[in-house]
Amino acid sequence: MTDPVERSAAASPSSPHPVDVLGFDPSDPGFLDDPYARYHVLRERGPIVRTPAGLLVLTDHELCGTMLRDPRFGHGSPPPGHEGPGQPVQSFLRLDPPDHTRLRALVSRAFTPRMVERLRPRVEAIAAGLLAALPGEADLVSGFAYPLPVMVITEMLGVPPEDRERFRGWSEALARGLDPMLTEELISKTGRAGSEFRDYFRRLTELRRRRPGNDLLSALVQVEELTEDELLATCVLLLVAGHETTVNLIANGVLALARHGLLPHAAERPRQVVEEVLRHDPPVQLTGRVALRDAELGGTPVPAGTVVVALIGAANRDPAVFPDPDRFDVTREPGRHLAFGLGIHFCLGATLARMEGEIALSALAAAAPRLEPADPAPPYKPNLVLRGLARFPVLLNR
Repeated sequence: MTDPVERSAAASPSSPHPVDVLGFDPSDPGFLDDPYARYHVLRERGPIVRTPAGLLVLTDHELCGTMLRDPRFGHGSPPPGHEGPGQPVQSFLRLDPPDHTRLRALVSRAFTPRMVERLRPRVEAIAAGLLAALPGEADLVSGFAYPLPVMVITEMLGVPPEDRERFRGWSEALARGLDPMLTEELISKTGRAGSEFRDYFRRLTELRRRRPGNDLLSALVQVEELTEDELLATCVLLLVAGHETTVNLIANGVLALARHGLLPHAAERPRQVVEEVLRHDPPVQLTGRVALRDAELGGTPVPAGTVVVALIGAANRDPAVFPDPDRFDVTREPGRHLAFGLGIHFCLGATLARMEGEIALSALAAAAPRLEPADPAPPYKPNLVLRGLARFPVLLNR
Protein backbone atom coordinates (compact mmCIF):
# COMPACT_ATOMS: atom_id res chain seq x y z
CA MET A 1 0.00 0.00 0.00
CA THR A 2 1.46 3.35 -0.97
CA ASP A 3 0.76 6.65 0.64
CA PRO A 4 -2.12 8.96 -0.29
CA VAL A 5 -1.97 12.15 -2.26
CA GLU A 6 -1.33 15.08 0.04
CA ARG A 7 -4.71 16.72 0.56
CA SER A 8 -5.04 20.04 -1.17
CA ALA A 9 -8.25 21.04 0.56
CA ALA A 10 -11.06 19.53 2.59
CA ALA A 11 -14.33 19.46 0.72
CA SER A 12 -16.62 22.31 1.69
CA PRO A 13 -19.04 24.65 -0.05
CA SER A 14 -16.10 26.90 -0.95
CA SER A 15 -13.73 24.11 -1.99
CA PRO A 16 -12.37 24.12 -5.53
CA HIS A 17 -13.80 21.76 -8.11
CA PRO A 18 -11.94 18.42 -8.33
CA VAL A 19 -10.86 19.23 -11.90
CA ASP A 20 -9.14 22.36 -10.60
CA VAL A 21 -7.29 20.29 -8.00
CA LEU A 22 -6.51 17.01 -9.77
CA GLY A 23 -6.97 17.79 -13.43
CA PHE A 24 -9.89 15.35 -13.69
CA ASP A 25 -13.17 14.73 -11.88
CA PRO A 26 -13.49 11.34 -10.09
CA SER A 27 -17.23 11.96 -9.66
CA ASP A 28 -17.86 12.00 -13.43
CA PRO A 29 -20.27 9.27 -14.57
CA GLY A 30 -18.28 6.33 -15.81
CA PHE A 31 -15.03 7.32 -14.09
CA LEU A 32 -15.04 4.37 -11.69
CA ASP A 33 -15.67 1.92 -14.53
CA ASP A 34 -12.87 3.36 -16.67
CA PRO A 35 -10.62 6.03 -15.13
CA TYR A 36 -7.97 5.37 -17.78
CA ALA A 37 -9.85 7.24 -20.50
CA ARG A 38 -9.64 10.36 -18.31
CA TYR A 39 -5.95 9.76 -17.69
CA HIS A 40 -5.36 9.59 -21.45
CA VAL A 41 -6.99 13.00 -21.88
CA LEU A 42 -4.78 14.38 -19.10
CA ARG A 43 -1.64 12.88 -20.66
CA GLU A 44 -2.43 14.66 -23.91
CA ARG A 45 -1.85 17.92 -22.03
CA GLY A 46 1.72 16.85 -21.30
CA PRO A 47 3.82 14.71 -18.96
CA ILE A 48 3.46 17.33 -16.22
CA VAL A 49 0.12 19.08 -15.72
CA ARG A 50 -0.12 22.06 -13.39
CA THR A 51 -3.69 22.31 -12.10
CA PRO A 52 -5.41 25.61 -11.21
CA ALA A 53 -5.02 24.69 -7.52
CA GLY A 54 -1.24 24.58 -7.94
CA LEU A 55 -0.65 20.82 -7.89
CA LEU A 56 1.67 19.14 -10.37
CA VAL A 57 0.18 15.92 -11.77
CA LEU A 58 2.65 13.53 -13.41
CA THR A 59 1.31 11.24 -16.14
CA ASP A 60 4.69 10.12 -17.49
CA HIS A 61 6.22 6.83 -16.29
CA GLU A 62 9.78 8.14 -16.19
CA LEU A 63 8.87 11.31 -14.30
CA CYS A 64 6.73 9.40 -11.78
CA GLY A 65 9.61 7.03 -11.09
CA THR A 66 12.09 9.88 -10.82
CA MET A 67 9.95 11.77 -8.33
CA LEU A 68 9.23 8.71 -6.16
CA ARG A 69 12.96 7.98 -5.85
CA ASP A 70 14.01 11.60 -5.26
CA PRO A 71 14.72 12.46 -1.58
CA ARG A 72 13.77 16.07 -2.32
CA PHE A 73 10.13 14.93 -2.32
CA GLY A 74 8.54 13.61 0.86
CA HIS A 75 5.79 14.26 3.39
CA GLY A 76 6.85 17.52 4.94
CA SER A 77 4.32 20.19 5.83
CA PRO A 78 2.25 21.27 2.81
CA PRO A 79 2.21 24.95 1.89
CA PRO A 80 -0.34 27.38 3.37
CA GLY A 81 -3.81 26.61 2.07
CA HIS A 82 -2.90 22.97 1.39
CA GLU A 83 -2.82 21.57 4.90
CA GLY A 84 -6.04 19.55 4.79
CA PRO A 85 -7.45 17.79 7.84
CA GLY A 86 -4.57 15.37 8.37
CA GLN A 87 -4.62 11.59 8.54
CA PRO A 88 -6.15 9.45 11.29
CA VAL A 89 -3.25 7.01 11.14
CA GLN A 90 0.23 8.56 11.29
CA SER A 91 2.58 5.69 10.53
CA PHE A 92 5.83 5.28 8.66
CA LEU A 93 3.67 5.34 5.53
CA ARG A 94 3.72 9.15 5.80
CA LEU A 95 7.04 9.79 7.49
CA ASP A 96 10.32 11.06 6.07
CA PRO A 97 13.78 9.87 7.15
CA PRO A 98 15.13 9.35 9.73
CA ASP A 99 11.88 8.33 11.49
CA HIS A 100 10.68 6.43 8.41
CA THR A 101 13.98 4.53 8.19
CA ARG A 102 13.85 3.52 11.86
CA LEU A 103 10.23 2.32 11.87
CA ARG A 104 10.39 0.53 8.55
CA ALA A 105 13.52 -1.34 9.58
CA LEU A 106 11.77 -2.64 12.69
CA VAL A 107 8.83 -4.06 10.74
CA SER A 108 10.48 -5.19 7.51
CA ARG A 109 12.00 -8.30 9.10
CA ALA A 110 8.59 -9.99 8.92
CA PHE A 111 8.25 -9.34 5.18
CA THR A 112 11.53 -10.59 3.77
CA PRO A 113 11.21 -13.00 0.83
CA ARG A 114 12.32 -15.88 3.07
CA MET A 115 9.70 -15.10 5.74
CA VAL A 116 6.98 -14.67 3.14
CA GLU A 117 7.85 -17.94 1.39
CA ARG A 118 7.31 -19.77 4.68
CA LEU A 119 3.69 -18.66 4.49
CA ARG A 120 3.07 -20.27 1.10
CA PRO A 121 1.61 -23.60 2.36
CA ARG A 122 -0.76 -21.74 4.66
CA VAL A 123 -1.90 -19.33 1.92
CA GLU A 124 -2.48 -22.27 -0.43
CA ALA A 125 -4.54 -24.05 2.24
CA ILE A 126 -6.65 -20.94 2.88
CA ALA A 127 -7.30 -20.48 -0.85
CA ALA A 128 -8.31 -24.13 -1.27
CA GLY A 129 -10.67 -23.99 1.71
CA LEU A 130 -12.37 -20.80 0.53
CA LEU A 131 -12.83 -22.14 -3.00
CA ALA A 132 -14.27 -25.41 -1.74
CA ALA A 133 -16.86 -23.47 0.27
CA LEU A 134 -18.01 -21.26 -2.62
CA PRO A 135 -21.46 -22.08 -4.03
CA GLY A 136 -22.03 -22.25 -7.77
CA GLU A 137 -23.13 -18.61 -7.83
CA ALA A 138 -21.20 -16.38 -5.46
CA ASP A 139 -19.85 -12.92 -4.75
CA LEU A 140 -16.15 -13.39 -5.39
CA VAL A 141 -15.21 -10.36 -3.29
CA SER A 142 -16.87 -11.38 -0.02
CA GLY A 143 -16.40 -15.11 -0.60
CA PHE A 144 -12.79 -15.24 -1.78
CA ALA A 145 -10.87 -12.05 -2.63
CA TYR A 146 -11.54 -10.41 0.74
CA PRO A 147 -11.21 -13.26 3.26
CA LEU A 148 -7.98 -14.70 1.81
CA PRO A 149 -5.62 -11.77 2.53
CA VAL A 150 -7.54 -10.89 5.70
CA MET A 151 -6.98 -14.36 7.12
CA VAL A 152 -3.30 -14.22 6.19
CA ILE A 153 -2.53 -10.83 7.74
CA THR A 154 -4.60 -11.42 10.87
CA GLU A 155 -2.81 -14.71 11.48
CA MET A 156 0.53 -12.98 10.97
CA LEU A 157 -0.38 -10.25 13.45
CA GLY A 158 -2.06 -12.53 15.96
CA VAL A 159 -5.56 -11.04 15.68
CA PRO A 160 -8.15 -13.55 16.97
CA PRO A 161 -10.29 -15.02 14.15
CA GLU A 162 -13.50 -13.99 15.88
CA ASP A 163 -12.47 -10.31 15.61
CA ARG A 164 -12.02 -10.22 11.82
CA GLU A 165 -15.47 -8.89 11.06
CA ARG A 166 -15.15 -6.19 13.75
CA PHE A 167 -12.55 -4.24 11.83
CA ARG A 168 -14.00 -4.61 8.34
CA GLY A 169 -15.90 -1.32 8.56
CA TRP A 170 -12.93 0.45 10.12
CA SER A 171 -10.66 -0.74 7.37
CA GLU A 172 -13.03 0.33 4.60
CA ALA A 173 -13.36 3.78 6.16
CA LEU A 174 -9.60 4.21 6.42
CA ALA A 175 -9.15 3.07 2.82
CA ARG A 176 -11.68 5.70 1.70
CA GLY A 177 -9.87 8.21 3.89
CA LEU A 178 -6.83 8.05 1.64
CA ASP A 179 -8.73 9.98 -1.04
CA PRO A 180 -8.34 13.73 -1.51
CA MET A 181 -11.32 16.10 -1.55
CA LEU A 182 -13.29 14.27 1.16
CA THR A 183 -16.52 15.63 2.58
CA GLU A 184 -16.62 16.67 6.23
CA GLU A 185 -18.83 13.64 6.92
CA LEU A 186 -16.26 11.25 5.44
CA ILE A 187 -13.43 12.98 7.29
CA SER A 188 -15.32 12.52 10.56
CA LYS A 189 -16.09 8.88 9.77
CA THR A 190 -12.45 8.20 8.94
CA GLY A 191 -11.33 9.83 12.18
CA ARG A 192 -13.73 7.70 14.24
CA ALA A 193 -12.60 4.54 12.47
CA GLY A 194 -8.94 5.32 13.15
CA SER A 195 -9.64 6.02 16.81
CA GLU A 196 -11.69 2.83 17.29
CA PHE A 197 -9.09 0.76 15.44
CA ARG A 198 -6.29 2.08 17.68
CA ASP A 199 -8.38 1.42 20.79
CA TYR A 200 -8.85 -2.16 19.62
CA PHE A 201 -5.12 -2.67 19.12
CA ARG A 202 -4.35 -0.97 22.43
CA ARG A 203 -6.33 -3.68 24.21
CA LEU A 204 -4.82 -6.43 22.06
CA THR A 205 -1.24 -5.25 22.64
CA GLU A 206 -1.85 -5.25 26.40
CA LEU A 207 -3.03 -8.83 26.09
CA ARG A 208 0.03 -9.83 24.03
CA ARG A 209 2.36 -8.29 26.61
CA ARG A 210 0.82 -10.53 29.26
CA ARG A 211 0.45 -13.58 27.04
CA PRO A 212 2.80 -13.38 24.05
CA GLY A 213 2.34 -15.72 21.11
CA ASN A 214 4.27 -16.66 18.00
CA ASP A 215 3.01 -13.71 15.96
CA LEU A 216 4.14 -10.31 14.69
CA LEU A 217 2.22 -8.28 17.27
CA SER A 218 3.84 -10.20 20.13
CA ALA A 219 7.23 -9.42 18.59
CA LEU A 220 6.42 -5.73 18.09
CA VAL A 221 5.34 -5.15 21.70
CA GLN A 222 8.81 -6.27 22.77
CA VAL A 223 10.52 -3.56 20.70
CA GLU A 224 11.51 -0.89 23.19
CA GLU A 225 12.25 1.69 20.46
CA LEU A 226 8.56 1.85 19.50
CA THR A 227 6.41 4.38 21.34
CA GLU A 228 2.82 3.37 22.03
CA ASP A 229 1.53 5.71 19.32
CA GLU A 230 4.00 4.30 16.80
CA LEU A 231 3.11 0.74 17.76
CA LEU A 232 -0.64 1.29 17.42
CA ALA A 233 -0.34 3.20 14.13
CA THR A 234 1.94 0.49 12.74
CA CYS A 235 -0.52 -2.26 13.70
CA VAL A 236 -3.40 -0.47 12.00
CA LEU A 237 -1.29 0.21 8.91
CA LEU A 238 -0.13 -3.40 8.60
CA LEU A 239 -3.64 -4.77 8.93
CA VAL A 240 -5.26 -2.32 6.51
CA ALA A 241 -2.39 -2.29 4.01
CA GLY A 242 -1.98 -6.03 4.40
CA HIS A 243 -5.30 -6.79 2.79
CA GLU A 244 -7.07 -3.82 1.15
CA THR A 245 -4.86 -3.65 -1.93
CA THR A 246 -4.60 -7.43 -2.28
CA VAL A 247 -8.39 -7.78 -2.25
CA ASN A 248 -8.44 -5.39 -5.21
CA LEU A 249 -5.58 -7.17 -6.97
CA ILE A 250 -7.43 -10.49 -6.84
CA ALA A 251 -10.87 -9.17 -7.82
CA ASN A 252 -9.57 -6.81 -10.52
CA GLY A 253 -7.49 -9.68 -11.88
CA VAL A 254 -10.34 -12.17 -12.10
CA LEU A 255 -12.57 -9.59 -13.79
CA ALA A 256 -9.95 -8.81 -16.45
CA LEU A 257 -9.20 -12.48 -17.05
CA ALA A 258 -12.88 -13.46 -17.25
CA ARG A 259 -13.76 -10.60 -19.60
CA HIS A 260 -11.02 -11.66 -22.01
CA GLY A 261 -11.57 -15.43 -21.63
CA LEU A 262 -8.05 -15.79 -20.24
CA LEU A 263 -8.63 -17.26 -16.77
CA PRO A 264 -6.93 -20.61 -17.57
CA HIS A 265 -3.70 -18.70 -18.21
CA ALA A 266 -3.54 -17.87 -14.50
CA ALA A 267 -2.86 -21.53 -13.77
CA GLU A 268 -0.16 -21.71 -16.44
CA ARG A 269 1.74 -18.46 -15.87
CA PRO A 270 0.58 -16.96 -12.55
CA ARG A 271 3.53 -14.59 -12.18
CA GLN A 272 3.05 -12.99 -15.59
CA VAL A 273 -0.69 -12.71 -15.04
CA VAL A 274 -0.32 -10.98 -11.67
CA GLU A 275 2.25 -8.53 -13.02
CA GLU A 276 -0.01 -7.65 -15.96
CA VAL A 277 -2.98 -7.12 -13.62
CA LEU A 278 -0.82 -4.83 -11.48
CA ARG A 279 0.18 -2.86 -14.56
CA HIS A 280 -3.14 -2.79 -16.38
CA ASP A 281 -5.48 -2.06 -13.44
CA PRO A 282 -3.36 -1.18 -10.39
CA PRO A 283 -5.02 -1.33 -6.96
CA VAL A 284 -3.29 1.97 -6.05
CA GLN A 285 -4.09 4.63 -8.65
CA LEU A 286 -2.05 7.57 -7.41
CA THR A 287 0.27 8.76 -4.68
CA GLY A 288 1.46 12.19 -3.61
CA ARG A 289 4.51 13.98 -2.24
CA VAL A 290 5.49 17.51 -1.25
CA ALA A 291 8.66 19.19 -2.52
CA LEU A 292 10.74 19.50 0.64
CA ARG A 293 13.02 22.04 -1.06
CA ASP A 294 13.28 23.67 -4.45
CA ALA A 295 13.62 20.99 -7.13
CA GLU A 296 12.86 20.32 -10.78
CA LEU A 297 11.21 17.56 -12.76
CA GLY A 298 11.74 17.12 -16.47
CA GLY A 299 13.02 20.67 -16.72
CA THR A 300 10.02 22.10 -14.85
CA PRO A 301 10.88 24.08 -11.68
CA VAL A 302 9.16 22.70 -8.57
CA PRO A 303 9.31 25.23 -5.70
CA ALA A 304 9.50 23.97 -2.13
CA GLY A 305 6.04 23.20 -0.77
CA THR A 306 4.54 22.19 -4.13
CA VAL A 307 2.26 19.15 -3.98
CA VAL A 308 3.17 16.60 -6.68
CA VAL A 309 0.90 13.70 -7.66
CA ALA A 310 2.28 10.59 -9.35
CA LEU A 311 -0.67 9.25 -11.35
CA ILE A 312 0.23 5.55 -11.22
CA GLY A 313 -2.76 4.51 -13.30
CA ALA A 314 -1.53 6.73 -16.15
CA ALA A 315 2.17 5.86 -15.76
CA ASN A 316 1.39 2.16 -16.00
CA ARG A 317 -0.19 2.79 -19.40
CA ASP A 318 2.53 5.04 -20.76
CA PRO A 319 2.93 4.06 -24.44
CA ALA A 320 6.60 5.06 -24.30
CA VAL A 321 7.23 2.15 -21.91
CA PHE A 322 4.43 -0.36 -22.60
CA PRO A 323 3.54 -1.14 -26.25
CA ASP A 324 -0.22 -1.09 -26.87
CA PRO A 325 -0.67 -0.15 -23.20
CA ASP A 326 -4.47 -0.42 -23.02
CA ARG A 327 -4.40 -4.06 -24.10
CA PHE A 328 -4.58 -6.62 -21.30
CA ASP A 329 -1.88 -9.06 -22.39
CA VAL A 330 -1.03 -11.96 -20.08
CA THR A 331 1.88 -12.94 -22.34
CA ARG A 332 3.53 -9.56 -21.82
CA GLU A 333 6.91 -9.89 -20.14
CA PRO A 334 6.74 -8.37 -16.66
CA GLY A 335 7.94 -4.80 -16.99
CA ARG A 336 8.58 -1.74 -14.91
CA HIS A 337 5.10 -0.99 -13.60
CA LEU A 338 4.78 1.31 -10.61
CA ALA A 339 1.93 -0.46 -8.81
CA PHE A 340 4.02 -0.85 -5.64
CA GLY A 341 5.69 2.54 -5.90
CA LEU A 342 9.44 3.14 -5.85
CA GLY A 343 12.08 4.49 -3.52
CA ILE A 344 12.00 4.39 0.26
CA HIS A 345 8.21 4.00 0.30
CA PHE A 346 8.19 0.98 -2.03
CA CYS A 347 5.41 -1.27 -0.73
CA LEU A 348 6.69 -3.25 2.24
CA GLY A 349 4.25 -6.07 1.52
CA ALA A 350 4.89 -6.35 -2.22
CA THR A 351 6.37 -9.85 -1.96
CA LEU A 352 3.42 -11.07 0.12
CA ALA A 353 0.84 -9.42 -2.16
CA ARG A 354 2.42 -10.97 -5.24
CA MET A 355 2.44 -14.42 -3.66
CA GLU A 356 -1.18 -14.13 -2.49
CA GLY A 357 -2.26 -12.91 -5.94
CA GLU A 358 -0.47 -15.73 -7.74
CA ILE A 359 -1.87 -18.39 -5.41
CA ALA A 360 -5.41 -16.97 -5.49
CA LEU A 361 -5.63 -16.59 -9.27
CA SER A 362 -3.96 -19.91 -10.09
CA ALA A 363 -6.11 -21.81 -7.57
CA LEU A 364 -9.29 -20.23 -8.92
CA ALA A 365 -8.27 -20.96 -12.52
CA ALA A 366 -7.66 -24.60 -11.66
CA ALA A 367 -10.90 -24.98 -9.70
CA ALA A 368 -13.24 -23.04 -12.01
CA PRO A 369 -11.64 -22.44 -15.43
CA ARG A 370 -15.06 -21.70 -16.98
CA LEU A 371 -15.97 -19.00 -14.45
CA GLU A 372 -17.97 -16.12 -15.89
CA PRO A 373 -19.27 -12.84 -14.43
CA ALA A 374 -22.95 -12.92 -13.49
CA ASP A 375 -22.92 -9.13 -13.84
CA PRO A 376 -21.01 -7.83 -16.88
CA ALA A 377 -20.43 -4.48 -15.14
CA PRO A 378 -19.94 -5.14 -11.41
CA PRO A 379 -19.92 -2.05 -9.18
CA TYR A 380 -16.73 -0.45 -7.91
CA LYS A 381 -16.12 1.03 -4.48
CA PRO A 382 -16.34 4.84 -4.56
CA ASN A 383 -12.60 5.17 -3.92
CA LEU A 384 -10.10 7.11 -6.01
CA VAL A 385 -6.75 6.05 -4.54
CA LEU A 386 -7.54 2.39 -3.85
CA ARG A 387 -9.38 1.00 -6.88
CA GLY A 388 -11.41 -2.16 -6.43
CA LEU A 389 -14.76 -3.85 -6.89
CA ALA A 390 -17.47 -3.53 -4.24
CA ARG A 391 -19.06 -6.80 -5.34
CA PHE A 392 -18.34 -9.32 -8.07
CA PRO A 393 -21.11 -11.90 -8.63
CA VAL A 394 -19.85 -14.84 -10.65
CA LEU A 395 -20.99 -18.20 -11.96
CA LEU A 396 -18.30 -20.79 -11.21
CA ASN A 397 -19.55 -23.32 -13.81
CA ARG A 398 -17.63 -26.16 -12.22
